[in-house]
Amino acid sequence: MLLAIDIGNSNISVGLFSRERKLHFLASIDTDSRKTADQISIDLMNIFSLYGFDLKDVSGAIFSSVVPPINFMMEKALTRLLGKPPMIVGPGVKTGLNIRMEIHNQLGADLVADAVAALEKYPAPIIVIDMGTATTISYISAKHAYEGGLMFPGVRLSLDALSDHAAQLSDISLQYPKNLIGKNTEDCMRNGIVYGTAGMLDGIIDRIRETIPEETPTIVATGNNAPVIVRYCRNKVVYDKYLLMEGLWAIYHKNRG
Repeated sequence: MLLAIDIGNSNISVGLFSRERKLHFLASIDTDSRKTADQISIDLMNIFSLYGFDLKDVSGAIFSSVVPPINFMMEKALTRLLGKPPMIVGPGVKTGLNIRMEIHNQLGADLVADAVAALEKYPAPIIVIDMGTATTISYISAKHAYEGGLMFPGVRLSLDALSDHAAQLSDISLQYPKNLIGKNTEDCMRNGIVYGTAGMLDGIIDRIRETIPEETPTIVATGNNAPVIVRYCRNKVVYDKYLLMEGLWAIYHKNRG
């Protein structure tokens, strides 16, 4: 079995794949760059115990990360648990992508994994929206080239900034709005962030479409905040919960030999 891990700014996603690419579980723990290798090892052991699997059955591991300070401890923990070092998504790892960014190593490993999986599963050109701590939009051309993208504050980050900088606005949860027009402060905040983000995504998607008038892009969204937002987009957006994990699986097997 393959252990796939993505280290994000807010959460660490942990997935376990069978040889047949079946995802047995997808767990999440808080990202804390202060944790030691021992603490990370205990977290992983507890996750396996929770879902009823044995670390001894894991034949390999791969992880992507956008939090460099935790990488060394994660590598150390996985090497200790599995008896061999994990594969790390980064320079020197084959992805099959033609990355047309000015500086290749500035492209987040999570976005690389998203793009690899998207090209395997959907027809190009593809617009990939990843909604985590930041909301990122990637454009992959019909020639399977990663052309670049856009980035802006994520939904939760925007809500937190609003409540932190306005004395009379409290923290609220991200939920589906009841109506477009809010009748109380919480609903006004929630409706604003949900419909506002959906409208922003639609606007960007439409502008990308204008640059490729003869093509029809596939639009795919992933990330923890995506389910709440994309249902209010006017463009057709496919939600793919496991896109990043499947990208890690694909990258691992491209490099296994």
